[in-house]
Parts: sequence; structure tokens; C-alpha cells
Amino acid sequence: MSTFLEPKFLLTLILMGTIVYITYLTKRNATASDYFVGGRSFGWFTNGSAIGGDYLSAATFLGIAGLTYQLGYDGAYYAFCFSIGLTLLAIFVAGPLRRFGAYTVADFLAYRFHSKRARLAAVAVVLAISGFYAAPQLLGAAQILSMFFGTSYEFGIIFTCSVMIFYVGIGGMKGTTLNQALELWIRLGAFLLMVGAAIWGGLHYQDILASINEFKGTITGTASLTADGKDIPFDGSVWTGTGNYFPSFWQTMSMTIGLSLGTIGLPHILLRFYTNPSAKAARRSALMAIGIASVFFLFAVYLGVVGRSIFLTGEADPAVMKDLITGGNNMVVPSTAQALGGEWLLGLVIAGAFAAVFSNLSGLFIASSGALAHDLYATFFRKNITEKERVIAGKVSIIVLGVLYGALGLMVKEASIGHLVALAFTVAASTFTPIFILGIWWRGMTEKGAIAGLVIGLVTSMYMIFFKTTLPEFLQFNVPGIITVPVGFLSVYIVSKLDRRVPSDVNEFMKQVHSKESEAA
Repeated sequence: MSTFLEPKFLLTLILMGTIVYITYLTKRNATASDYFVGGRSFGWFTNGSAIGGDYLSAATFLGIAGLTYQLGYDGAYYAFCFSIGLTLLAIFVAGPLRRFGAYTVADFLAYRFHSKRARLAAVAVVLAISGFYAAPQLLGAAQILSMFFGTSYEFGIIFTCSVMIFYVGIGGMKGTTLNQALELWIRLGAFLLMVGAAIWGGLHYQDILASINEFKGTITGTASLTADGKDIPFDGSVWTGTGNYFPSFWQTMSMTIGLSLGTIGLPHILLRFYTNPSAKAARRSALMAIGIASVFFLFAVYLGVVGRSIFLTGEADPAVMKDLITGGNNMVVPSTAQALGGEWLLGLVIAGAFAAVFSNLSGLFIASSGALAHDLYATFFRKNITEKERVIAGKVSIIVLGVLYGALGLMVKEASIGHLVALAFTVAASTFTPIFILGIWWRGMTEKGAIAGLVIGLVTSMYMIFFKTTLPEFLQFNVPGIITVPVGFLSVYIVSKLDRRVPSDVNEFMKQVHSKESEAA
């Protein structure tokens, strides 16, 4: 069989061809509204699918199952926290944000306080969160290319960034939204087939969970694949227990706070609610995304358990066993697919994994592009910029971001996708989440309070992540949300109370974001 007729090549090429076709159809972006928010033309079904595509990144498609495979119930806890986040977003932020209406996340602060300084602080935080989130997506794409197509890690980073520059740069928000919606259903289809194949093969959840729990010893046939030449030991009772990765109540609560509240502060998710034609459609989009995500997380946890069960038997294809060991937890889903359904199911999962990476990265690119072109360039350097020049600036910024994010991707080669994304959520929860919750629901928030919350939240979360070992042991959290999120909220509240310079038009703002009179705005 020709190399290009192999399922993994064929299905990936079909995905690429579809992306190019959709991008071609949506290449006309005459105005900044077209480019940055898709002309606010997407209904709840399309936008709900796109939000799901944006949210269910490589971290969920590859990472949740991988963490469950590696950590057992501790890994499954990630899915629980992500689900809470989308629900909070739908309840507290989606509708008011759409009623406000804007192009970018930073617009919210700039118009709320009539402040360029607030806009500048928001731009810095958008770029920090997006960079933190983009790096693990690129890691996932490069690992897939390396493992299944034999390319180098560096080629994978360059290839993925090139695809992003093409389809976000040409298609803007219109192309990004339609591609994200399509890519979501590819992933859901791949998971559905995997779950069906596992159940058809007799891998029923309760049965395999019981067999894993009873396993204690070494895994047959793995000695030739390990560095020390010995079979890998495994204790099922530890795996099915809890409290191994998060060994204390406070560590568990810290991750819960970071992941649950992080969704509200993710700029590429917030931006999606500007693309709906009304606040009602924004809420429906969020509810649809919650439903899709819940099904996805349920499948991911089950498939992580299936992968562990297949590995423990030691009877899978040698190539699968090798991938499960050498690929780390990021490659559990593709390896499990190959064990369950052979080359065609593996091919569909690989295409789905690329879809996950492209979908999430495109959202990050379009959010960051808005921050650079609309919030920074058009506000501080070219105040009288035309609509056409604004669109060109957006496209140029995509190229800049491709280079920047590519460099970050090269720096995280050995990291875990799931854990890196968890840290990105913590930074978002410590910065934008206090700003949007308090900014939408508290009249007393001031410009200085908002800026203080962004800066202190960003610095605190970054320090506790990158310089964790310099802190006293009781402050060393795997996900430091229990410290950084309250710090972010308190910074906004305390500085606002001291400042007391509430904007004079705050009542008009509150009426705009909460009144049903603005429902169709």
C-alpha cells in the first residue's frame, strides 16, 4: 500500500483539505468586525460547537484520558474541574459579555473604565495566558507527527504553526469558527467509535476497573522497552485510590479552584461570546458547549481506564505496548485506538488529535491577534487606522504570533500536556476571572483596582509556578489556585476600595450588561 493511502495519512490529508476549502470560502473579511468577531453572525449551534472545539483542546482529547491512564482517579478529577468551569461561565458571564459587545477581551476593561492603561494591562495578560496555553497544544501536535509520521519534534512545531498562520490569517474569525465546529464533531466521532469498539470488545467499565484494582506485580513483556531492562511494576489498589498526585486536602482544593475558575478567564473562550448575534444566543451557545464537554469528559475517563486495562494484560500489539511506554500519557488515546480498531481507527484519532490542536490554537491565535492588532497597534500606534488597515494588521500579527508560539513550543518538549494546561487555567483564574466577575457584578470596581488585580494576579501565579521550590513547603502547590485566585480577587477589591474613583457612567454600564432591553443588541 502506498504511504499516502495508509489511513493515518489519508484521513489527515482529508482534514487538511477540508480546512483549506473552508478557509478559501471565508477568506473575504472586509471589516474589522468580520475579521475579529465573524460579523457577529453565528447562531448558538455553530458557536456552541466552536466553543466546544475551542475548549476541548489536545488537553482533553489526549490529556484527560492520558492523566486517567497514568494517575487513576486523581487524573479523572481534572475532568470534573473543567466541567464546573464551563457551567460557571454560562451562569455568570456569557450573557452580560455579549450584551456589552466588543471585538476583544481588553475592550471590556478599556470601555468599562475609559482607560488605555487598563487596556494595555489586559493585552499583556492575554498574551501571557495564550502563550502558556499554546505551548502544550504545539507539544501535542509535534508528538503526534513524530510518533506516527516519523518527523522530528522541531518539524512538528514548524508545520503546525504554518497551518495556523494560513487558516487563521486568511479566514479570520469566520474561518476559525467554521473549522472549529467541524473539528469538534470529528473528535466526538472518533471518541464515540473508540467507546463503541471497547464495549464491543467486552471492556466493560466495572469489569476492567475491578481487574485493575486487583493487579499487583509486574507487567509481562515490558522489560525490553524499559531503560533498566526490568518489567514495569504496578499496584492497582494505589491506582484506583485517590490522593496520590494531590496528597492533601489543600492540594486538591487548590487544583479545584484553579481549574474551575480558570475557564471564566480564558481569553479565547470569552471572545467567542462576541460572535453571537444576541445575549440569548450566547447563553444557548454556552449551554450547548457544557453538554458536549460533559459527554467528552465521560468518554475520556472511560478510555483512560480502557488504555490501562489493555496495557496491564501485556497482550497488545508490541507497537502499541511500545507507544504506551515511550509516548508517555500524552499518547494513550492514539495507542488505545490502534489496539481497539487497528489502523483505520488510529487514523481517525490522529486526524481528531490534529483537529483538537488546530481548533484550540486557532482560538488562541485569533484572541492574541486582536490584542496585538486591535488593542495595541490600532490604539497606541495608529489611532486613525482604516478598517482595511486594521484587518491587515490582524493578519500580520498572526505571523508574529506563529513565530512566538513556535519558540514556546520548542521549550516544552518533555512536559505533560494536561498539567501545562492546568497551569494556564490557574493564571487565567488569577487574572481575568476576578476582573470579569467583579467587573460585571460589582459597581465599586475601579480602574486602579482592575489593573492591580491583573498585575498582582499574573505575577503571583507566575512566581508560584516557575519558582515553586523557593517557597516554604506549605506554599508549594502543584496547581497554586488556592493562593493566587484569592490574591487576584482581594487585589481588585482592596485597591478599588482605597481608590474609590468609580466611573461616573457605571450605572449605564450595568444597565447595558444586565438589562433584557439589551438582549438583542
